[in-house]
Amino acid sequence: MGELRNIGSPVGTRETGSSHWLAVSRLSRYATAVSRLIFKTALTHLLLLAVQVLNAYRVSRFSKETSIACLAALGLFTHLALRYLGHVEPHVANWPLLVVLIAGGAPLLFDIVRHLFTGDLGADLLAGLSILVSAILGEYLAGVIIILMLSSGTVLEQYAARRASDVLAALAKRMPRIAHRSTNQHIEEINLDAVQVGDHLVVLPHEICPVDGVVGEGQGTMDESYLTGEPFQIRKGPGAEVFSGAVNGETALNIIVKSLPIDSRYSKIMRVMQEAENNKPHIRRLADRLGAWYTLLALAVAAAGYWNSGEASRFLAVLVIATPCPLLLAIPITIMGAISAAAKRSIIIKNPGMLEIIDSCRTVIFDKTGTLTFGKPSLTRILCAPGINENEAIQLAASLEQYSKHPLSASILTAATDRNLALLPALDIGERPGAGLTGLVSGARIQITSRKQVPVTAATHLPESEAGMECVLLRDNAYVATFRFHDAPRPESSSFIRHLGPRHQITRVLLLSGDRDSEVRYLAGQVGIEHLHSGKTPEEKVAIVREESSRAPAMFLGDGINDAPAMQAATVGIAFGPNCDITAEAADAVVLVASLGKVDELIHIGRRMRRIALQSAGGGMLLSAIGMGMAATGYLTPVAGAVAQEVIDALAVLNALRMAVPPQDLQDF
Repeated sequence: MGELRNIGSPVGTRETGSSHWLAVSRLSRYATAVSRLIFKTALTHLLLLAVQVLNAYRVSRFSKETSIACLAALGLFTHLALRYLGHVEPHVANWPLLVVLIAGGAPLLFDIVRHLFTGDLGADLLAGLSILVSAILGEYLAGVIIILMLSSGTVLEQYAARRASDVLAALAKRMPRIAHRSTNQHIEEINLDAVQVGDHLVVLPHEICPVDGVVGEGQGTMDESYLTGEPFQIRKGPGAEVFSGAVNGETALNIIVKSLPIDSRYSKIMRVMQEAENNKPHIRRLADRLGAWYTLLALAVAAAGYWNSGEASRFLAVLVIATPCPLLLAIPITIMGAISAAAKRSIIIKNPGMLEIIDSCRTVIFDKTGTLTFGKPSLTRILCAPGINENEAIQLAASLEQYSKHPLSASILTAATDRNLALLPALDIGERPGAGLTGLVSGARIQITSRKQVPVTAATHLPESEAGMECVLLRDNAYVATFRFHDAPRPESSSFIRHLGPRHQITRVLLLSGDRDSEVRYLAGQVGIEHLHSGKTPEEKVAIVREESSRAPAMFLGDGINDAPAMQAATVGIAFGPNCDITAEAADAVVLVASLGKVDELIHIGRRMRRIALQSAGGGMLLSAIGMGMAATGYLTPVAGAVAQEVIDALAVLNALRMAVPPQDLQDF
């Protein structure tokens, strides 16, 4: 007891050499309790690691860190099996741990030293010192578990960083590898690389168009939503432009190639995607930001304790209690709790780092179609000529539209069904590109066309043009009615946007869309957005998002292929709905339920995660700092420091576990 009191004596009391090594020996025994706590909380890392190892095996991309993490996990389980199942001597059971410390710890320490020379003083540096101290003290189990946590954390970061290449692979996989070339009334299959400008290709029904060109023969429709975001089938006839990546409709089209596949619209999107990833804003990890000053503090206190007393035990005692377990354990556990809480609310977190920064975003950028709207045009207004009522106009239009596949036809037919209107027989139906839909209904020539195709004699009765989409109904070249359509906003869009400023400190809201200007302006007025950009290509979207992200952290919400590059360029990218696999791959998070309320829940989850993580890590480091001061002045021995660190770790972990049980209601609008 006298020796133990001497070990714990204050400044000015000299310890004997035997007392020093006695303290070191007893530290090994007492530190076992710390190892047990670390081991229990490291199980979370093991589960995540297993998922990432399977993914790495699937795509044959084992990194150095993945190999080290696998080695550490294997060594850890081998040690436990030998120790508790094999009933071998402790020194024999430690051999797997020694292999991990040498083969796995050395490369990690080399990387930490390399980062040290670049001025990167994060939690990893202190963890590296902890590995060395564990090896010196013979506490091999603790050292291996720290190696496992370091390497598995890096594996998770690498997995998040690989999302761009996964997106590019998905984009490439979506495109056809062959084309159907038409020569002398014969169709042959050729590799896409063999396509030349001027070739005549046949795009089969429901096939993805392989190149940019113009229609030579045939009439049909194509889905170009990947490019513009508009959810409509675009009519195609002779002379109409077609773009690579568009999905053909139900009729085959003969197209003339205007550019090589490498110069096509789709290839340009892929290049924009690659560039967006290469220039994605770098966000430093919360653990690194906190660990930078904490590492310097720990080293300074340890050096001061040794300098003032000349006792190595004080240096070791400071490092023991300064082990960054609150950073290595509390923050990952909090993040895992947040991921679990999000999953229960149909939100998939693909990049855990986004949880640390989503609440710091000050700009929100919305895509229009499918995000703030339902992505389906609806008939919102009918303007009739004198003497014509709405039911008569709808009945005439619907009787003809039942034979059309135009994207607005369904809205007119729905309106007729809602009003219980019987459809009249139609004859001599025709639909020429640019002229609209024509036919004979009740003996009269009925035409549904655009404003530009209205005869001069009927144009005087046309109402003023407004934002949105419209078509005009004519009967024997006389004006009957104008039908106006809009992509209706979601009921919660306006209230969600209004609450972003007061509730989430959002200072700037933008509407960014590939849709026509009139439709974008109409929606912006409906939901209360002042800043808008319309008719933008994926390249232009990326430039705008990148500019906004350079001013302040920016969040982007979208749902189509054309949104994927912009998501990569934003600080945080959120895929709205599971409609597009490519967009989901590009996003940091995927909201599976198309509801803006889920986006609000995600922001609150990120805010709560950050607050609890800061409480756990910050509180743990504060208590450790107090303990470091006591250890440096001789009031806390290495043995007592290990026990104190165990208590601190337990408090930090218990607080972090609160994240797994968030409040039931996370929406505030």
